[in-house]
Amino acid sequence: MAKRDAKKMYPELYRAPADPVLVEVPPLNYLMIDGEGDPNAETWYRDSVDALYAIAYSIKFLVKERDEALDFVVPPLEGLWWAEDMTAFAEGDRSAWQWSAMIMMPEPVDEELYLAGHKAACKKKCLVAAEFMRFEQYEEGLSAQVLHVGPYADEAPTIERLHAFIAEQGHKLNGKHHEIYLSDPRKTAAEKLKTILRQPVG
Repeated sequence: MAKRDAKKMYPELYRAPADPVLVEVPPLNYLMIDGEGDPNAETWYRDSVDALYAIAYSIKFLVKERDEALDFVVPPLEGLWWAEDMTAFAEGDRSAWQWSAMIMMPEPVDEELYLAGHKAACKKKCLVAAEFMRFEQYEEGLSAQVLHVGPYADEAPTIERLHAFIAEQGHKLNGKHHEIYLSDPRKTAAEKLKTILRQPVG
């Protein structure tokens, strides 16, 4: 039996063209952990990602045990990025960045399954960031998104195109910069990394 895959369940959200488009993003449930500072310099980001994946897989196995028809592929890592002073964010001052690392959880995952998966994962391994995790519904609504191919550090021109498109459509930025990491950086050359860049609009 095929596992449910977020990329197929929500193709408009987990695929994006090279040119910006508008999409309507429904409320979705996520495992989330917050942090701040340069993700490449702070161990907290790595600890957070480790905890997210460990607990996501723990929840997946619980769902499969209860009903194999509801088994799912763990969705890709995502991140919200912002700064109190957005000038610092635009200029790439990573030390001033704030972030939320997250993984979407499809139905039927609810608070009860989250807590059970969290407990099971923490029994198997010491997850430094696990106690700071939360299960939360996040809603973006109307958003613009585009596919960026290449290193994360080279996203600025793509973000500029995305923001220009938003202005051309008569909208304004409304909410946090959102990234969806479709590629595994451990297995993919930097120039081939695929990342969806999303910006809610108002």
